[in-house]
Amino acid sequence: MTETIVGPTLADIEAARVVVSRVAQVTPMESSRYLEEVLGAPVFLKCENLQRTGSYKIRGAYNRLSQLTAEERAHGVVAASAGNHAQGVAFAARELGIAATIFMPVGVALPKLQATRDYGAQVVLRGHTVTEPLLAAAAYAEETGAILIPPFDHPDVVAGQGTLGLEILDQVPGVQTVVIPIGGGGLIAGVASALKQRAAREGRSIRVIGVQAANAAAYPPSLEAGEAVEITILPTIADGIAVGKPGLLNFDIIKDVVDEIVTVSEDDTARALLVLLERAKLVVEPAGAVSVAAILAGKVPSDGTTVAILSGGNIDPLLMQRVISHGLAASDRYLTLRIMLPDRPGQLARIAELLAEAQANVIEVLHTRHGAGLQLTEVEIDISVETRGPDHRQQVVDVLRAAGYDPQLD
Repeated sequence: MTETIVGPTLADIEAARVVVSRVAQVTPMESSRYLEEVLGAPVFLKCENLQRTGSYKIRGAYNRLSQLTAEERAHGVVAASAGNHAQGVAFAARELGIAATIFMPVGVALPKLQATRDYGAQVVLRGHTVTEPLLAAAAYAEETGAILIPPFDHPDVVAGQGTLGLEILDQVPGVQTVVIPIGGGGLIAGVASALKQRAAREGRSIRVIGVQAANAAAYPPSLEAGEAVEITILPTIADGIAVGKPGLLNFDIIKDVVDEIVTVSEDDTARALLVLLERAKLVVEPAGAVSVAAILAGKVPSDGTTVAILSGGNIDPLLMQRVISHGLAASDRYLTLRIMLPDRPGQLARIAELLAEAQANVIEVLHTRHGAGLQLTEVEIDISVETRGPDHRQQVVDVLRAAGYDPQLD
């Protein structure tokens, strides 16, 4: 770490901790035997998915709003967000008696929209991406004098998020690696600043690894270019970290204090969410699960005791349903087969019998006589079954082939 501190000082973060402690909970730190077996080193989960408002965002939002003068508070605050930042600002504003206006996209998940309103904010729906609400919020601030509260690119926000780093050091004093989701960079900028400065004071080092969704990874090209660059975001289930350009303050801090940034695929993230549900009994949104996804994908070195931050738990139940299904498929626990059969009675029953012998549970069957390449005497079935993993998946295929069928895997 360089002698000049780019981000908030340790004193800044410790002062923010006093402020943030008025509203934020000290969230649990859970050990994970399953992830320890995967990594080959002790793994702990910092459960900010259990934080008030469902994410770490309350820390930075409350710290920023607490610094406003009486005159600024009288003008109210405005923010733009598709979810967690909106709830953090709305909650903080309610606690401090400040009027809040939040711009959100038209298609925002209903639970996030309702929660933001329940915290007392006036919600304005605008546009269909996060970009349009951001522009609308900036225009509103210019017209009304309301204070614009950025989601990540502000010193007070970064210092507030850094309080999470101090909690990690209190709960796991011997931590050697911390894995952190990255969107715009406010969380990792604050946490890494706290970790690195405290470790330097103690005469040791802590490795900080950032994780981005591969479809929204603005930091790797930015670091390569030496400046924040904007990328085109591809569709991702990790919408909470889908930010097209790093925050300018955040980029400078991250360049200085973060050791490595890795990316994870959509399958990696879905698999991680499923693991957290099944093994840790934790509901985590996709953006909050990318730290675990990186461990499962082999992107994190086994350099000793590791903490993975679960940054949020605000997931739409409908999205959860889809992600679980995707995670099951990514974990080889769904199997879809295409089988050509003679067009005569009893063939489908025979396939069902063979699958039952292999202890595979049928989920869905599509039976057609009109597929491309089918002979007049043939039918095609697409059959989806539940399996128990790669070995059982292969066993199902082998049973069908041994009976003379030629199943094609989708």
